[in-house]
Amino acid sequence: MEITRRRLLSALSAAGLLAVIPMLPASAAEAAADSARLLANTVDVFAGTAASNARPETAAKLAAIDRTARTNLKSMDDAGEGELFAGLALGTDDANLNTAYRRLYEIALATRAPNPTAPSDLYGSTAVQRRVIDGLVWLHERHYGDQSKGYYGNWFNWEIGISQHVSKTLVLLVDEVRTYRPELIGTYVASMDAYLRNGTDGDVNLDSRFHTGANLADITTNRILQGALLGASGEARIRKALVDQLTVFVTVDPYHLVHGVTDGHYADGSFIQHASVAYTGSYGKALLTRVVQTLKILDGTGFAHGEELVPTVRKWVRDGFAPLIFEGWMMEIVKGRAVSRPDGGYVDVAVVVEAVVDLSSLSTDADATALKSYVKHIRATSRAALNPAGFVSPVSIVRYTDIIGDTSLPAADLNPASRSVAFNAMDKNVHRRPGYAFALARSSDRISKYEYMSGENLMPWFQGDGAYYLYLSGQDQTQAYGVDYFTTVSPYGLAGVTAPVEQRRTVPDLYGKPYYDNPGHPLNFTSSSESQNKYVYFPRGTNQYSGGAVLGAYGVAGAVQSSDVPFQDRELLPDDFVVYRNATATKSWFLLDEEIVVLAAGVGDRAGRAVTTTIDARTAMPGDEVSVTGQSRDGRAWAGAGTGDLRWLRYANATRRTSVGYVFLDTPKVRVTLDEVTRSRRVVRTANPDTAVTRRVLGVTVDGAAGARPASLAYALVPNAGEAGLRAYWSGQQGQQGQRLKVLANTVRLQAVSHAGLGLTAANSFTAGRHEVAGLRIDGPASVLVKRERRGTTTVAVSDPTMDRDRISVLVRGNSLRKVTADEGVRVSRAHGGTRIDVHTHHAYGRSFTVTLRG
Repeated sequence: MEITRRRLLSALSAAGLLAVIPMLPASAAEAAADSARLLANTVDVFAGTAASNARPETAAKLAAIDRTARTNLKSMDDAGEGELFAGLALGTDDANLNTAYRRLYEIALATRAPNPTAPSDLYGSTAVQRRVIDGLVWLHERHYGDQSKGYYGNWFNWEIGISQHVSKTLVLLVDEVRTYRPELIGTYVASMDAYLRNGTDGDVNLDSRFHTGANLADITTNRILQGALLGASGEARIRKALVDQLTVFVTVDPYHLVHGVTDGHYADGSFIQHASVAYTGSYGKALLTRVVQTLKILDGTGFAHGEELVPTVRKWVRDGFAPLIFEGWMMEIVKGRAVSRPDGGYVDVAVVVEAVVDLSSLSTDADATALKSYVKHIRATSRAALNPAGFVSPVSIVRYTDIIGDTSLPAADLNPASRSVAFNAMDKNVHRRPGYAFALARSSDRISKYEYMSGENLMPWFQGDGAYYLYLSGQDQTQAYGVDYFTTVSPYGLAGVTAPVEQRRTVPDLYGKPYYDNPGHPLNFTSSSESQNKYVYFPRGTNQYSGGAVLGAYGVAGAVQSSDVPFQDRELLPDDFVVYRNATATKSWFLLDEEIVVLAAGVGDRAGRAVTTTIDARTAMPGDEVSVTGQSRDGRAWAGAGTGDLRWLRYANATRRTSVGYVFLDTPKVRVTLDEVTRSRRVVRTANPDTAVTRRVLGVTVDGAAGARPASLAYALVPNAGEAGLRAYWSGQQGQQGQRLKVLANTVRLQAVSHAGLGLTAANSFTAGRHEVAGLRIDGPASVLVKRERRGTTTVAVSDPTMDRDRISVLVRGNSLRKVTADEGVRVSRAHGGTRIDVHTHHAYGRSFTVTLRG
């Protein structure tokens, strides 16, 4: 343990974070004063202040707090024998126990939330506060205090959820608790320590896979509050919890992991939780919320210099969150199982906005202005009105209102309007242009194909196999994506997916419960075992190749589709464990200005099954005026559904004023469907209401027959396309399509395109050996972008999509070129036939290296 601790301190020191914690402990008097300040800050955060709550903008929030408390008190009044709240059975359901503690917190909150404009008789009520305290005693005596009877069900409730509600409740009522039941704080702290069973000696264990990322931030924040409740004697707990929490601020280095933890933020903006799940939009926003709240409750205390952490959190927002938020909507590719929840991307972003609002108050000068302008940008571009009454803190509501009302602040994104981002550490891409955003989900032997858990995201099988989402500007994204997209679009027909034609079964259908239960097997399958994670909840792929390069605002991505780890390890698994074999495909995505070009080769199935490749799947409301038009290769007009040999296709929703075009550069016959689909939201999540959803669903699909030879496809997605523009790809208006947008290679060895108008050539090479294309010689697997400018410069970007190569060499054929600028690790030299570029990619983890040449 001491060695582990030294490793932690060394990592924090290397990251420049040790200075956040004062080296010398405070005196007893100072510690007591700091604890009191921390407790007061916490009450202000959650209950608001007299000043904030006097503002009319907080009235709805305060009314909701009061209303919820009264509902909970009525439930206590109506409770029967053996109940604390009417109808809430306790003793075997940990979720119900967590709910009971949450309801007590909600009542306590109402007693501490001042409302100068509409006073409540709950505020400051000793009787109500003592009723909450009695409820805490009752729960501890009957359902929580006996360690031998607790810790059933979900570990999260016992180590995080219940402790969070208890700690905040005790903070809100600390004065009355010390008067009425002074022993209760110590009693509960001891029990909460004992329930940290994935910890060590009642404390955090940084080597535990449960104590990482957002979960670690939750646990340590709980322990900070507990330390403050203990007064001067709790200083050591606070200091230890802060040091532990500092680990979430350290950028993850995948080649030098601390405690073996892959969870957290990466240099390229990626965020991972559960070891291998891309999770910015769910656990990532939870972590953001928690650390900003912690900075707020520490403000003005001597426990930490929180201002030194603010720049790190701002970087998370700029590089990790902002690219993933399109017109107020959180993209699906980073939400894990949360894609199946009904709340949706606008609600996700509201959580981020509150954190950014508070982060701006902790920032200064230009940094604060940039964050505030970003808040206004989200408000100005979102298709859904953000309701700040949903914020956690009344103080945040006031800050948000002041930002929106400040006419001197411009609305401005934190990112340029045109940007291409390769989140290679989590196998995702985001490509943004005025008018649209494109999000791509890849997977590999590093990153999970999907996440399923607890009956959530029941049909996730292909969500990481090149599934993509084309967000159009001005559209209400709840009508295009969100839970209703996954409800009404076939899981085998998600946009971008190549899937075998078969019927798969959900985990509850297969095993009769939300997980595979077989604790007697050598792999020990229990609800939260490592084997459950590896083979059921979030299996990884088995392909190494998944990555891409970025050059300025352009990008290229590539991936080799594979079966998952369960199929690979099928001989190790129990006989009744069901595995599925995937189809095969090698794919590239070329991210340009007006087009996203997709190449696929080796599309087929080693088992001889039929396969489908979905070029797009789009949804519309039942009453929307939708049309599908196009042109066959023989020149005839196309309209509506059917199967044909097409040049191009245009899908338009006149009601929403949106359209997407599809240019079939080299594609077999295309099947177009336009069906009205009605399904219950419960098909994707067992806890969803049994709400029927109806959508008109467009499917643009290429079918591969059973036993057919592997096929290839080449097509372009054209956002916001008009018919004239689509015709121009094939007419003389802009030259033949082969002169403007050319497919240079499309095999399982090499895929490449060129765009004459952009002066751009892009390639993915997938295999060992030399690859020749368009004046380039590429050695081995690589992603390469080359942009030739009229002023005589040539810029090259190179990345290692395998994450495993030490060096990549590219020969630019032609006259010798000299280096103008180059990233560190790039060497340029003359070579026979042209200019050789050697890129040192050792431990670069997919980072793009750029060099500019002139000749």
